[in-house]
Amino acid sequence: MENLKQPARSNKEEKNRQKIVVLRWGHRLQRDARLTTHVALAARALGASGFLLSDTIDEKIRETVEKVTRNWGGKLFFEMGTPWKSAVRDWKAKGGIVVHLTVYGENIQTSNVLDRIKNLRKDVLVMVGSQKVPKDFFSKDVSDFNVSIGSQPHSECAALAIFLDRFFEGKELVKEFKKAKIKVVPQERGKKTVVEC
Repeated sequence: MENLKQPARSNKEEKNRQKIVVLRWGHRLQRDARLTTHVALAARALGASGFLLSDTIDEKIRETVEKVTRNWGGKLFFEMGTPWKSAVRDWKAKGGIVVHLTVYGENIQTSNVLDRIKNLRKDVLVMVGSQKVPKDFFSKDVSDFNVSIGSQPHSECAALAIFLDRFFEGKELVKEFKKAKIKVVPQERGKKTVVEC
């Protein structure tokens, strides 16, 4: 079987790589806990550097994400409670761009929106909502790009996963997570893990 391990990146490559941070907006404590956790875990697994749970605090989600990161390795910074407008303003002030994932945006498959985002070579804040987002999200003051993953109703977790996979061109699927205590051993059938203490 061919070795699918991704070659280690040099420090220079790591510094030049665009970083993605996911901002989750509109989290409702009881209703959205499971899906928001899945959005955070998808962000972590598929190459994002950080996760911002805006406008609210949910310690259970933080605990879950930190536990997964401790056991499965890698890094993901997690912040919560920051108002979304402040997060966007601060992100743009540091030179980053904002991408709003919405069914109403430019289609990732039929437009060149992804190329335009990548060609800017700036860090990206990806905004995903959990309920109907404020109309401000669509404005130039907030979003540099409104991107759709198809034009049919679907999960924000699915949209984020597809966006990250397209952005990183599948390389995130073979990324090795440093300091992992648990690793999956890919095989044709069954389940096998290696647990390091």
